[in-house]
Amino acid sequence: MTRFPGRLPLYSCPYSWPYSCPYAARPRARRRPACGAAPRKPPSHSFGKAVRPSAAPASLAAATTRSADRRRLPDHPQGFARVGDRLFLSSVEIIEPPVKYPQPVDGYDRTPGKGRGHVFVLDLKGNLLKDIVLGEGDAYHPGGIDADGTSLWVPVAEYRPYSHSTVYRIDLATLEVHEEFQVADHVGGIVPDPRTGELHGVTWGSREFYTWSGKGRQLAHSANSSHFVDYQDCAYTKHELMLCTGITNYKTSTGGNFELGGIALLDLKSKTVRHEVPVQLWSAAGHVATRNPVFLEAEGSKLRMWAAPDDGEEVSGTEILIYEAKVG
Repeated sequence: MTRFPGRLPLYSCPYSWPYSCPYAARPRARRRPACGAAPRKPPSHSFGKAVRPSAAPASLAAATTRSADRRRLPDHPQGFARVGDRLFLSSVEIIEPPVKYPQPVDGYDRTPGKGRGHVFVLDLKGNLLKDIVLGEGDAYHPGGIDADGTSLWVPVAEYRPYSHSTVYRIDLATLEVHEEFQVADHVGGIVPDPRTGELHGVTWGSREFYTWSGKGRQLAHSANSSHFVDYQDCAYTKHELMLCTGITNYKTSTGGNFELGGIALLDLKSKTVRHEVPVQLWSAAGHVATRNPVFLEAEGSKLRMWAAPDDGEEVSGTEILIYEAKVG
């Protein structure tokens, strides 16, 4: 049975983006992670003390404590969005993991598995306000999410590449769910363009891009020319751009695993990268911060990143990490 923490712990860590502020917590540690030192001479960003967001003064005040009665977030968080004083976090609850086939079967490389999709509505302290269950049949895997001012857009796909997806729209005023259209592919993230009403999507591993009308008519389909990281979560930003975050897993020379995180700014029309940077920020479980959902926002001269890189079954469960950088 799904259990959700009455409160997700929040941690703040100032950093000089894109430089590292590594967490000192080891996998078995139960104390609050500590922030490390910044580089001595960052080229354009200054390292400062943690500052409480003016729009959410309680969120970083809560960052120094854990809920005494914490439970675990269902499995695997996927997408992040913030609208006013609410956070939206999509997550997949895996009941039966997909299993790889020895050879492809009917065009699929694995079984569908079983699961349940969620969009958790949280306040800025990490308290659960509502659990919205999404998906049907084999489509239970929510992807990256984004809001356009009136609606939150959520793709829910089968948990395998080249499969099928349903795109949902959640009314931000009422939290009512509307099924908008179907896609004959795995949609791993979606970004609404409030100027045009168009929707932009990424596939499994973000290897391809789609553009649809607001009613689901396909307008464009192209390959992703960048192979830096696989985008996990994307969001609209000004000037016809979208900001994507993600991860690529590499093997080291000794056979170990290395997670490369990254942030990319893409042109919505051409789907080409305008700028991209690596990320070296780590969670309590040792994952790069951009492994799962991320939401980035600007407030004056500050950049703030909300991230939830760890899965529910890991050592500290799912924690919401907050990073701030002063720009300029």
